[in-house]
Order: sequence, then C-alpha cells, then structure tokens
Amino acid sequence: MASNKETFGKTVGFVLAVCVVCATLVSFSAVQLKPLQVANKLLDQQTKILEAAGLLEKAGDQIVPTFEKYVEARMIDLDSGEFVEGDVINFDERRNSRDAELSDKPENDIAGINRRSHTAVVYLVKNDSNQIDTVVLPIVGSGLWDLMYGYVGLESDLNTVRSVIYSDHKETPGLGAEVLNPNWKALWPGKKMYDNNNEVAIKIVKGGAKKGDVHGVDALSGATLTSVGVENTLVFWLGEEGYKPFISKFRKGGLN
Repeated sequence: MASNKETFGKTVGFVLAVCVVCATLVSFSAVQLKPLQVANKLLDQQTKILEAAGLLEKAGDQIVPTFEKYVEARMIDLDSGEFVEGDVINFDERRNSRDAELSDKPENDIAGINRRSHTAVVYLVKNDSNQIDTVVLPIVGSGLWDLMYGYVGLESDLNTVRSVIYSDHKETPGLGAEVLNPNWKALWPGKKMYDNNNEVAIKIVKGGAKKGDVHGVDALSGATLTSVGVENTLVFWLGEEGYKPFISKFRKGGLN
C-alpha cells in the first residue's frame, strides 16, 4: 500500500513539475515574442495605409521607409475636428471605445459601433513635392458577423475616393469577404463621397450602380448585409459624428 501511495505521489509531483515548466515556457515565449507581434501589427497597418493612399506598388518591399517618407500621422478630436496632441503610434480605437472616459455613444449609431472614441488618428500623405495629395481615414462598422475595420483614402479635396481598403473582418469567404477582392476595390477610385450640398451621398447599389453614377458602387453579390454595413459605415464616419468637422476645417485651411 505504501508503495502505491509513493507511486501516486511521484506521479502527481511529476505532473505538477511538467505544468510549472510548460507555464514558464509559455510565459517566457509570450514576453519574448511581444515586440515581434507589435512590430508585425504596425507593419501590417502601414501596409494598409499605403495601399489606401495608392502608394503600395511604389513602396514595393520598402514599406517602412516609404511610410516614414510620405505619411504623417496626426491625432484629431472628432467633435471639434482640430488636431490634438497624442500618441499616434500606440493609439488603439478598440481600447478607447471600451473606455467610458475616452468614448461616447453616438446619437445616430448607423455604423453599429456602440461607442466612438473621442479621438482618431488621420494620415496625411504627401507627394514628392511635399504637398498633401491624399488623406487616409480609419473606419469601423458592423458587417454581417462582427465589426469590420478599414481605411478610406481621399484625394486632397477630401471628397474624391482614392481607395477603400478593409484590413480586419470576419465576413463569410466568397460573400462578405469579397470586400478584399481586387475587382471590387477597383470600383472605388474616382467616386465622390459628398454631393453638391456637402451631404454624404455614397451608396452601395444592389444590382450594380448605373454607368456614370459618381456616388454609386456595386454591392457585393450575395452579401446584402455586408454591403449595407459598408454603406452605413461610410455614411457615419463621413458625417457629423465622424470626420466631417475635420474635413470641413481641412478644406478651408483652418487647421494648424
């Protein structure tokens, strides 16, 4: 009997020792890999912003140098549209939107985001003449299954679309996930977000936009709710509770 107890005790001790060693290795690996994970996340973000600005092909495999040369990240207060001080590198809209002190509930939450950060980071993209020719605006809104995150690249008039790029979503492959399809992305350049009255006029058209419709983009085939989500996201973020205060001041040259 004593022998059995001794064997049982050794077994338990061995299992505990293995658990401690495994936990230590996992913790060590997580700590060691954290900087690499952060760097990869930043690289992916810079890649998407360059794509939204139409500079990805120009950048080639020189993502970081190209980003640093052409792109200036600035934080803005969404309510006033003014530039404010802030950590543009470590800014996290998702974290802010979960903090009641750093976010609020939109009055018209057409994008389905629940809460909106008080601040946002916009990306001013300059050309070789050091003139701003593109502004990239981060966007987020509900798709079919969850929130979808992306970027809108606008020409210097902050109306003409250069591109709409999604970077993070959980939509169905072959349906809503077609937001990543190059053919659909190619429909956006040249479209106009606002009409002559400066109202958001962009729309996703089921069955296809008519030829010459500068505000219409073909809906995603078989993905009605995702298409509606894209339109609602753009209407919200280009409206008064989104970037419109910033856009209005930018157009008038009223920003320092």
